[in-house]
Amino acid sequence: MGGLPLGFAQPLVLLGLLSLPVLWWLLRLVPPRPRRIQFPPTRLLFDIAPKEETPARTPWWLTLLRLTLAALVILAAAGPSWNPPVATAQANVPIALLVDDGWAAASTWDARMRTAEDVVARAEADRRGIALVPLSDVGRDISLETPGAVRVRLRQLTPRPHTIERADILPAFSRFLQASPGVEIIWLSDGIDLGGGDEFVAALARLAERRSVTVISGGLAGARALAAADNAAGFLTVKVLRADNTAAADGIVRAFDLRGAPLADTRFAFRGDERETEAQFDLPVEIRNDIARLEIFAERSAGAVQLLDKRWRRRTIGVITGTTSDTAQPLLAATYYLGRALGPFADVRFAERGSPADAVGNFVEQRVPMMILADVGNVAGEARNRLNKWVEDGGVLVRFAGPRLAAGDDELVPVKLRRGGRILGGSLSWEKPQPLAGFSRESPFAGMPVPNDVTVMRQVLAEPDTGLSERTWATLADGTPLVTGARRGKGMIVLFHVTADTRWSDLPLSGAFVEMLKRIVALSGTINVDETAQSNASRDVLPASRVLNGFGQFEAPPPTARPVLAGYAGRAKADNPPGFYGPPEGLQAINTLVPDDRLARLDFSALSARIEPYRQGEPQDLRGAVFLAALALLLIDALVVFWLAGGIHRLVPRRRAGTAIVLIAAAALLAGQSDASAQAPASPPPAAPPPAAARPAAPPDPRADDFAVKATLDTRLAYVVTGNAEADSVSRAGLQGLTLFLAQRTALEAGDPIGLDLSRDELAFFPLIYWPVVPEAPRPSPQTLAKVDAYMKRGGTVLFDTRDAVVAPAGVGGETRSPGMVALRSILSSLDLPELEPVPKDHVLTKTFFLLRDFPGRFNGGQLWVEALVPADELENEDESGRPARGGDGVSSIIITSNDLAGAWASRPDGQPMLPMGPGDARQREMAYRAGVNIVMYTLTGNYKADQVHIPALLERLGQ
Repeated sequence: MGGLPLGFAQPLVLLGLLSLPVLWWLLRLVPPRPRRIQFPPTRLLFDIAPKEETPARTPWWLTLLRLTLAALVILAAAGPSWNPPVATAQANVPIALLVDDGWAAASTWDARMRTAEDVVARAEADRRGIALVPLSDVGRDISLETPGAVRVRLRQLTPRPHTIERADILPAFSRFLQASPGVEIIWLSDGIDLGGGDEFVAALARLAERRSVTVISGGLAGARALAAADNAAGFLTVKVLRADNTAAADGIVRAFDLRGAPLADTRFAFRGDERETEAQFDLPVEIRNDIARLEIFAERSAGAVQLLDKRWRRRTIGVITGTTSDTAQPLLAATYYLGRALGPFADVRFAERGSPADAVGNFVEQRVPMMILADVGNVAGEARNRLNKWVEDGGVLVRFAGPRLAAGDDELVPVKLRRGGRILGGSLSWEKPQPLAGFSRESPFAGMPVPNDVTVMRQVLAEPDTGLSERTWATLADGTPLVTGARRGKGMIVLFHVTADTRWSDLPLSGAFVEMLKRIVALSGTINVDETAQSNASRDVLPASRVLNGFGQFEAPPPTARPVLAGYAGRAKADNPPGFYGPPEGLQAINTLVPDDRLARLDFSALSARIEPYRQGEPQDLRGAVFLAALALLLIDALVVFWLAGGIHRLVPRRRAGTAIVLIAAAALLAGQSDASAQAPASPPPAAPPPAAARPAAPPDPRADDFAVKATLDTRLAYVVTGNAEADSVSRAGLQGLTLFLAQRTALEAGDPIGLDLSRDELAFFPLIYWPVVPEAPRPSPQTLAKVDAYMKRGGTVLFDTRDAVVAPAGVGGETRSPGMVALRSILSSLDLPELEPVPKDHVLTKTFFLLRDFPGRFNGGQLWVEALVPADELENEDESGRPARGGDGVSSIIITSNDLAGAWASRPDGQPMLPMGPGDARQREMAYRAGVNIVMYTLTGNYKADQVHIPALLERLGQ
């Protein structure tokens, strides 16, 4: 949505936003509630003015608030989500999923695969087929598969380390579209164009025709790459490339040697919208020559890696000259031309003043791989032996002709020379200067263009022999050699038959001179291999040794990797992945990008497609947040309406009146205390307690708070803890059994019962308290009994159970003389109780839930006593302050039985009864449970059953 990762599950609901103008008009039309102000009538007469009245309107800010509230509700109903999955345009056609799987996608591969998984999940939810089309997989037929099979292939898919040619997939994709015309196309693109991107987009547009096309591009960090590493005179540089400014603007390039050890780091930065910058390593040449791998730190792609072989090494070359003009005329000397030609790709070291023999000795000790002798005649003495051994051990000796070499007789040359040389106008003269004719195909100069600006005025001639043609690398137009070379031991000797300055030819002024020296320099350090390997490398191909995968990591070559020709300098391909090729002593590097490659942004304008970004995070449902915002605005609106209606002003006088009442009551109390003190002056006044503000507040009791929370979260039954372990255990098990029976037979799902310490716990939380009477238990304190009396007067019900119906003495009134009843009388004597009576047959208790005739427990011989009903006229005349405990809403505050109800309800953890039943009906335990249900429902619901019984009379009375 507008470039944001925001989507809607039901976008059609957003059409409701069109109703906001109508809602605005209605809100502006309806005025707020009028405000009522009381004032004297005379004031009204003074304020009368002949002016036109206009109806009040809703304030604009309140209208805006309500419109925002309506908009939020509509947005929430539309199902907004952040980072929504990729939406398909149709829900009933197959999907062709095109995936750019080249190196440019590697650095953000996980995010791209999550998007692909979203597409597969959407196809699976819609029961659609899907065709997975990796653009690098040209040889595979394209067909529809099940989403499950495509999901397996996605998990096996990895990025390729080379640049993919997208156009190669077009023939196979065209055949697929012809076989499956109704297909929706989704392209997961990397957004990079390395050439041919516009042609592919145009061809895809032609194939798609009227099909729905979605391109997923952007939303992720762009790819960066390395190319064109150059080991220059003072630095090693490498180009850092990007397609646009979505890629990070700065970073680090790290250098490694062949063993993977880090050598150096350097930073780079793009300025503005630059697509190309340079990273530079300022290191000694010896360390620069050890660099075999450059990579962008944390980029994870083959394109971000640049491999270097010996072609990138900067050789150290020693230059020795035998002329004295180097110091007299430095700009015309051979050292000047050699230094300018070798400087861009080699580290040139010129010999200090002295004899050539001393300079040779110094360079041999420095272990330089290549030496150049410019017009040096014979090297005599020990230096000659050391130079000869240096060449045989692998050194490259390059010699330039001159008067000294032409007059001398030196064997350190590739061919035997004729004394004196050949001079224009001499005995062996030309009619005109000879141009350069060509290069030998077996020489390092093979493939070089022949310059037409090189002419030779003088040269040293080689003696003709049978091996001269094999040793000739470059020839003049008359067939005489210009450059010859021959191998000696593990090294090589190369001879330029002209001087290194412009006295004999204008070759030093030509660009061919630089290229020729560059190719000779490339031989130094690579020729110290055995003859067989060198000859094979010169004419055969190099197999892959270690290659890069798409993430820029080395791995073993795949079976599809093919060898490359020696000297191959092209771009990596599917058959030739980037990596090192050849033997360990002569590795050749192939890179993903060549020096001329540049990254560009892929243009999708020719493709009439819907462009969506990649999703970086998990989808987040925003409906809850939007609904909460709407609720907050609704509360604000309610408060504003309350304020506009004058509600706050009506609250203020009440608060002031309440404060005045409290102050008057406090003053009256103080006056009463003063009068009492004045009437009894003889007795010393007792010490008055400190005022409430001066007394320290009692610390809160955490146990009481926990007890209150536990008792009020659920409706619970309670029992009195008597101190008798057996009785308390039966009480708890009995109430647990009754709670379970209530949950099974009624809608009441009560919590676990709670044992009460009457002297400490609050009783008001419980509608019914079961009190098992234990004869040997101590009598409660007066304060505790007063607490129970207050509980009963406030609507609570206490069920006293003496549990001794079978041990009561025989005869009339025997049940009142049992031990439990005697203990109960002792308890009740301190309570203000109403008159009791046995449960009448038409009492509400007999029909609150079950229809019952009696209320058995473990025993069925006892009687159930309740509060006697009081006539209505007597109840109305009764004094409220002095009446005994009587239940509200017709509920008895006291129930007495001796049938041991808890013993009948109690059961063990395995579900079996805890205590046996007394003699009687086999269904007595079931009837005991039903009696408990009626008692609980009676205490919870009051006399509503009685009202239902008398509905005809109530209706008749209401009609009157």
